[in-house]
Amino acid sequence: MTRETSPADMTARRFVFVLVEGFTLLSFAGALDALRIANRAAGQRLYDWVIMGEGGAVATSSAGASFNLDSDLGELKRDDTVIICSGVDVQTHCTPKLLGWLRREARRGVRVVGLCTAAHVLARAGLLADKRATIHWENHDSFVEEFDDVDLTKRVFVIDGNVMTAAGGTSSIDLMLKLIADDHGEDVANVVADQQIYTSIRTDRDTQRLSVPTRIGVRHPKLSDVIQKMEANIEDPISPSTLASEVGMSTRQLERLFRRYLNRSPKRYYMELRLQKARNLLMQTDMSVINVALACGFSSPSHFSKCYRSHYDTTPYRERGSHAAKAPT
Repeated sequence: MTRETSPADMTARRFVFVLVEGFTLLSFAGALDALRIANRAAGQRLYDWVIMGEGGAVATSSAGASFNLDSDLGELKRDDTVIICSGVDVQTHCTPKLLGWLRREARRGVRVVGLCTAAHVLARAGLLADKRATIHWENHDSFVEEFDDVDLTKRVFVIDGNVMTAAGGTSSIDLMLKLIADDHGEDVANVVADQQIYTSIRTDRDTQRLSVPTRIGVRHPKLSDVIQKMEANIEDPISPSTLASEVGMSTRQLERLFRRYLNRSPKRYYMELRLQKARNLLMQTDMSVINVALACGFSSPSHFSKCYRSHYDTTPYRERGSHAAKAPT
C-alpha cells in the first residue's frame, strides 16, 4: 500500500501505520481512509502512508482480517507521524522490539499517535509520563492501576505536544479530521467528514461513552445522577441511603426507582458495576486477586469470590486462568 511520490508531491506528509497483532480494524481503517479522501478532495497528494509491523510480513486484526505489511519496523524520517494501532490483548503483543523501536524513533522527533489500546504501548515505552492521554473506556481501569504517572482522561482523543492518543472505534476519524484541519483548513476536513458520512465531528473536549440516560435507555435525572455516583465510587462504595439522600430522595423511593426502570435493586446494580470492573482488571492486568477485590470495594477475597461466582458462574481464579490459556504465546 505504499505509493511512489512525484516531484510535485514531495511536500506530502507521511503517516506510518504500525499494526500490532490484534489491532482494531475500525480505528485503523477510519484513520487511513480519512487520508485517502483528503487527497481526493484536494486533487493532489496531501498525505502519503506506509504500513509497518513487527516481522514485516502480515498483521491480523481482532476481526480476523489480515494485512500484508510494507516492511518491518525500520528507521523513519523526522517529519513522519507514527500511528500505533492496537486492540485486544495489547499487553501480550507489547514486545521489547516494538518498545525499543518506538523509544528510538520518538527521540528522533517524530510525532506519535496511539489508537484504541495503543496508549498502553506508548506508556510502556515511557512516552506518556506526566502527559495527558486517553484509552478505550474498557481498558481505562486497568491502565490507571498500571500507569499512575499518566493523566488519563475519558476524552475521545487527546493531543499533548508531539504525542496523541485516540480512544478507539470512530475516535480515530475525529483525530484525523483535527490533524487535516490543522494542516489544510476546516473546509478540507469538512469535505472528508461529508464523504465518510460523518455528521457529528467530536473534539478533544468530548467524552467517549454515551451519556448515562442513553446507555440505560431511561431519561430520569435523579436515576442518572445516582448511577454516575456509583460509577465514580467503585473502590469505596456509597450506601444506598447516602446515595438517596444526595439526590433528595428516601431510600425507599430510590429502591422503587431502580425496580421500575432497571428491574433490580440499587444494591444489585452497584454490585454488577463493581464485578464488571473486577472482570476487566482480572483479564487485562497482572494484579493479584486480592488487590482486584480491594480495587472494586470488596473487603475480603472470599466475599469477592462468592459474588463473582454468583454473577459469572466461575471464580476469579478460573476466569484469569481461562483467559491466560486463550492468550497467544
